Amino acid sequence: MPRIIRAGSSRRAASATLAAVSSLALATGILGGSGLAQAQTTAGPAAGHAYRHGAVPMLNSAARHGISRPAAVAASAADLNYGGAIDGIGVTTGAPKVYVIYWGTQWGKATKDSKGLYHLSGDKAGMAPDQQAFFKGLGTGGETWSGVMTQYCQGVATGAQSCPASAAHVGHPTTAGALAGVWVDNTGAAPAAANGHQIALEAIKAAKHFLNTTAATNRNAQYVITFPTGTNPDDYQNQGFCAWHDYNKDTTLSGGAATSPYGDIAFTNMPYLPDAGASCGQGFVNSPGNLDGVTIVGGHEYAETITDQNPAGGWTDSSGAENGDLCAWISSGQGASQNITLGTGKFAVQSTWANDFNNGAGGCEVSHKIQ
Repeated sequence: MPRIIRAGSSRRAASATLAAVSSLALATGILGGSGLAQAQTTAGPAAGHAYRHGAVPMLNSAARHGISRPAAVAASAADLNYGGAIDGIGVTTGAPKVYVIYWGTQWGKATKDSKGLYHLSGDKAGMAPDQQAFFKGLGTGGETWSGVMTQYCQGVATGAQSCPASAAHVGHPTTAGALAGVWVDNTGAAPAAANGHQIALEAIKAAKHFLNTTAATNRNAQYVITFPTGTNPDDYQNQGFCAWHDYNKDTTLSGGAATSPYGDIAFTNMPYLPDAGASCGQGFVNSPGNLDGVTIVGGHEYAETITDQNPAGGWTDSSGAENGDLCAWISSGQGASQNITLGTGKFAVQSTWANDFNNGAGGCEVSHKIQ
């Protein structure tokens, strides 16, 4: 079994170490509304390394505290700012397409159910079908959780905090859902501890598998590289994060940037979250809520990818935090994590930051009209 950091003396020691190297402290972030309760976390969004964009910090479930946003803070001090795009890419402007990759022979035998969801014999917790159902459901059932992200855009001035109607806004998933493809890559075992470069290479390999072999076909795509139980991608167990996202050309990736012949490739490092238990969201909304973290964390990275596809050319605050970072692990009050109902079922999600909330003062929302 992999070693997971839990609340306690070893966890506090890890927290202190990470805090020293992190430029962001999410647990002290500014949140919309008042009387918000947020779980204390071990590390800020960068989790010690620049390439870990939007890293979801592990929870210290034993220590929660209220955080209030001062009413007099100006919008410019809290809201997200447009980063000016990288390679002409700031946000996902078309309907988002999510490709989920189950990397490694460790996942075992794959079978498909009557709903078209893949089940894997090595997935004892049932992470895979739950993950697929969530992405397949985005855009269905009249869901407006994705609407929060559609207020952001590209093609505006660097530093802008709002978008005119004429700008190219973040796309909303189609009524067929955001899930565009699933691949069980059993060509070999997944690395026991993959670095960022290896994860980027697997995303590029997946692009080829799905025949997304041009920059155009990858423009609105993201690849969720999902690891089997017992693995430790990017040393998440000791570094205190649950997942992060990036793109292949980031030169700060551990192991270096990865060359793609298919244009820029956006991807997520998604560990086998049930291994981390409550540290990555198990039971955060529901009881027992064994898979809460799968969609809370997965939704966090999805929302940040479509609003900051080539980090940090999209939307971040003055300290580099993205829309999911500012609203992570809120347990009560405005923006609290909660269930949403999609055409494929009920799923736990977190809120994301909305610049236009509270007359432009900004805050965390779970629902928003589609723009």
